[in-house]
Amino acid sequence: MTNALSRLLETRDWIMADGATGTNLFNMGLMSGDAPEMWNEQHPDRIRALYKSAVDAGSDLFLTNSFGGNASRLKLHGAEGRVFDLNRVAAEIGREVADAAGRPVVVAGSVGPTGEIMEPMGTLTHARAVEMFHEQAEGLKAGGVDVLWVETISAAEEFRAAAEAFARADMPWCGTMSFDTSGRTMMGLTSSEMVKLVGKLPNQPLAFGANCGVGASDLLRTVLGFAAAGPELPLIAKGNAGIPKYHDGHIHYDGTPDLMAEYAVLARDAGATIIGGCCGTMPDHLAKMREALETRPRGDRPTLDMITAALGGLSSASDGTDGAGPVARERSGRRRRD
Repeated sequence: MTNALSRLLETRDWIMADGATGTNLFNMGLMSGDAPEMWNEQHPDRIRALYKSAVDAGSDLFLTNSFGGNASRLKLHGAEGRVFDLNRVAAEIGREVADAAGRPVVVAGSVGPTGEIMEPMGTLTHARAVEMFHEQAEGLKAGGVDVLWVETISAAEEFRAAAEAFARADMPWCGTMSFDTSGRTMMGLTSSEMVKLVGKLPNQPLAFGANCGVGASDLLRTVLGFAAAGPELPLIAKGNAGIPKYHDGHIHYDGTPDLMAEYAVLARDAGATIIGGCCGTMPDHLAKMREALETRPRGDRPTLDMITAALGGLSSASDGTDGAGPVARERSGRRRRD
């Protein structure tokens, strides 16, 4: 399927994605516990400013404000019946910003996890997960996104459900998982296991990779793990701007724009094609990342020592791909609910 992202992938050896959604919206006045997706209708000017700030900083691709826009998460705010409309509006605002950019800019429809645990550990069935992802996908498609983008996924079962839903919506897609537990996802997947998972999907993504997690060093170790497994598809790196620190009642990320510039170049050299930031990544970070990607020549694939020297230490000694580290969680039994 030919689309805006596949055209960029054919002509560019790197593509810069955007930064944080939540961090930027909190700076605009979003309160903890509020649903960001409601702002698509309540404060469209702020969502437009969010998207435009990424484009102005040099992003070739930005994600819509729809991460929690599925029925399960919106039910917490009494808005489970608004899934289609809230996603459609998020996409429409994005389409408007991209079309006014004066250069090719990809609108990626953000789809986050359902927030529920899938069978057999939890009660969410595969069919219901597909239904929720499909409903959200149709709203984003109606609003004009170029590609669907599932992110921050931990379970293989949920990733598969999203892929099936996107096939139903007849839309191209990308997908990232979050490797935030000693180099594994919360549900125990390693980077090499994700490569195998993606390779077996009937509905292949345009690109796949990792987002969020712990810090930039950990995320690049995951990218190296992807690359070592020899995937055929382009890789995505979307790391946090440093490590979160709690200060004066708020979470701050300690990654400077210069650090994120180093991260962007290392991500490219490690094998990533689509490079962006996640939590804590602001427009000034993105501008430095863009400058570094444009001006610094491609280098050899970095070693872990090179990565940690530039970006800081790792959160764990192993990411599990070497057979060390924590084992994957058992796929049976019941999850305790507090």
